[in-house]
Amino acid sequence: MRAAVGIVMGSDSDMDVMSKSGTVLERFSIAYEIEVMSAHRKPGRVADYARSAQDRGLKVIIAGAGLAAHLPGVIAAHTVIPVIGVPLYSQALGGADALYSCVQMPPGVPVATVAIGGAKNAGVLAAQILATSDAEVRAGLHVLKEDLADGLKL
Repeated sequence: MRAAVGIVMGSDSDMDVMSKSGTVLERFSIAYEIEVMSAHRKPGRVADYARSAQDRGLKVIIAGAGLAAHLPGVIAAHTVIPVIGVPLYSQALGGADALYSCVQMPPGVPVATVAIGGAKNAGVLAAQILATSDAEVRAGLHVLKEDLADGLKL
């Protein structure tokens, strides 16, 4: 099955948080790929990934941003598909630097942003974006909302 969502992060140390997006996507049978790439150490690789995303079948990219490293913004600058930023917690500023790097984008280069460490919500938001044209995912989201109302933890 071809991946519909790309999940990327700058360091493999972010995998514990970012893999939670994949766990949510699995609930809806949404295929995804997960990659580690740095916007600062390998900017060419990040640009190539973003530019080729649509041709490879991706419809949404979820990107983790640690510290003020702005992987989501770099990806958004190189693609027209939706990018969801996940600010990652750090000791120095508690993730506020990453949050600001995600939300302070120039006009025309949006990054939808979830809470610090909010990879689960990034997965839900990606599913909601896909649900605009996928009835099965939309039905699954209705079930999720009912489960949450009944006290299920995501």
